[in-house]
Amino acid sequence: MEWILILVLIAALIYLFWLYAQLKGEVEQRARRVFEEWRARELPTQAEQAAKLLFQEWAAREEARIRDDAIRKSEAVIKGKITEHLIPYFPKFDYDPKDARFIGTPVDLMVFDGLSEGAMREVVFLEVKTGKGADLSTRERQVRNCVDAKKVAYRVIRVELGDHTGETGEK
Repeated sequence: MEWILILVLIAALIYLFWLYAQLKGEVEQRARRVFEEWRARELPTQAEQAAKLLFQEWAAREEARIRDDAIRKSEAVIKGKITEHLIPYFPKFDYDPKDARFIGTPVDLMVFDGLSEGAMREVVFLEVKTGKGADLSTRERQVRNCVDAKKVAYRVIRVELGDHTGETGEK
C-alpha cells in the first residue's frame, strides 16, 4: 500500500511539474506578446516626443539668430527698394533725374535721356542692383536680351471715347 501511495504522489508531482512547465511557457509567451504590443505602441510615441523636444530646444536656441537673419535680409530688401527710387538723385547718376521714370518690374527705371531738354538721345532700361552678389533675375535677363537684340517696338493704341469693346486701332 505504501508503494501505491508513493507512486500516486510521484505521478501527482510529475503532473504538477508538467502543468507548471506548460503554464510557465504560456506566461512567458503572453508577457513577450504584451511587451511587443507596448513597444510597438509606445516607442514611436516616445521617439516622436523626444524629437519634438529636441526640435523645441533647437528652435529656442536658434530663434534669436533666425530673427536677426530675417531682419538683416528684410533691411537689405528695404534699402534696395529705397535705392531704386532715389538713385536718380544720387550724384553719380549719369542722367537728368527729370528724365527717369520708376517702373519697378521687370526693370527698375526707364530713362528718356534728353527728354527734359527737348532733344531725346536714347531710351535706357535701367536695372538697379545693390549688394555685391546681386544678379539679374530670369525676367530681367529676358528684357535685357530683347533690348540687345533690338526687339523693341513703339505702338500707339487709339481708343474712342464711349467705345467699351476693347478693340484698338494701331498706327
